[in-house]
Amino acid sequence: MPKNPLTPKQVRRRHPKMAPEGAKQILMEAVNFARDRLVVTWLADGGFRIGELCGLHQADLHLREKAACGQCRSPHVHVVHRPANPNRAAAKTKAEWSIEDGVVRDGLIRRASPAMIHTYFEYMTCEYPRDAGHGMLLVQQHGPRQGQPWSTDAARGMLRRAGDRAELGRVKPHGFRHSFATAVLDASGGDLVVTREAGGWASASTVDEIYAHADVHDPDFARALQKVWGEEL
Repeated sequence: MPKNPLTPKQVRRRHPKMAPEGAKQILMEAVNFARDRLVVTWLADGGFRIGELCGLHQADLHLREKAACGQCRSPHVHVVHRPANPNRAAAKTKAEWSIEDGVVRDGLIRRASPAMIHTYFEYMTCEYPRDAGHGMLLVQQHGPRQGQPWSTDAARGMLRRAGDRAELGRVKPHGFRHSFATAVLDASGGDLVVTREAGGWASASTVDEIYAHADVHDPDFARALQKVWGEEL
């Protein structure tokens, strides 16, 4: 069968709730702590949900080549569901996981970018309390709960205030996830499986329904219609 002329060459849909253009770079200059730079970078580069990010434990981070779990050669993170976290933050997806010989395995595996690794080590060497016994990644930096696990509400508040200072308007954590999904979908040529695995969606059909649509303003879309209509190109 001949190829449908209406089939778009690229997936270009911009989700209406994506993070503001250039938000990552602008917010990196507007936030006050290494922890906050980590949050911005991990949301933008990893597509994490805020509950996933605030629910991470140090043991979930395998940020070196050929980690002991043997499940991913590159630096990565295991996103696992822990309903008993003291800050009540938990991953939405309840994928099976286990700890074997002190090593976290399975869950949802997310690749870690060089920038994610850089902000992690900056945070750990500059701000992370040495006596934190809870093992969680993100902690409160000041106040009576200093050193205790950081809540999702506190993370949202930090981004909202940073967005106001940077004159970006209200910045929401999930906007970075929409931006991440759209960018991966474009970069992979519309590969739904790649995007599903990169962002930890339950199925490729979910990605397809939310993101995989042609932009009606795309020149390729307009040219296809003009051809079908018999108009001159």
